[in-house]
Amino acid sequence: MVFSKIDKHNFSAVAEIYKTGIDTGNATFETIIPSFEEWDKKHLPFGRIVLEKDETVIGWAALSKVSDRCVYEGVAEVSIYTALQGKGLGTLLLKQLIKISESKGIWTLQCGIMRENIASIKLHKKCGFRIIGYREKIGKRDGVWRDNIIMERRSKIVGV
Repeated sequence: MVFSKIDKHNFSAVAEIYKTGIDTGNATFETIIPSFEEWDKKHLPFGRIVLEKDETVIGWAALSKVSDRCVYEGVAEVSIYTALQGKGLGTLLLKQLIKISESKGIWTLQCGIMRENIASIKLHKKCGFRIIGYREKIGKRDGVWRDNIIMERRSKIVGV
């Protein structure tokens, strides 16, 4: 398995995996796959990776800015999606994303995960994230109010 960067050329595979996550109803509040240009604007220029096996994209992860304020320049939000569950792909992606984020001066990673997405919560805990709280009924998905579990991981090597 190899990591490479998300770009226009592999975005259709990224979008297909994202669609699978959207279709679960538990991975995101989004309901429409963005164009590459829209996706590109929302994500940092680094920390946008795909995991490939036999030249097929089997998962992806990316970082987004949490704020334009300079005080938060070392804080990023994590997105992670895999084509297969229970195969350790999420762990590989998240560990690589952590490594990249720290090399770029990111001291805190955060994420918001729907309460029902137990597998994602466990994955993030396994990679050093902790639950810091939740947002009750923060948004609707398919007409139903949903909670978001807020997790973060503080680097032990950046910003110490």
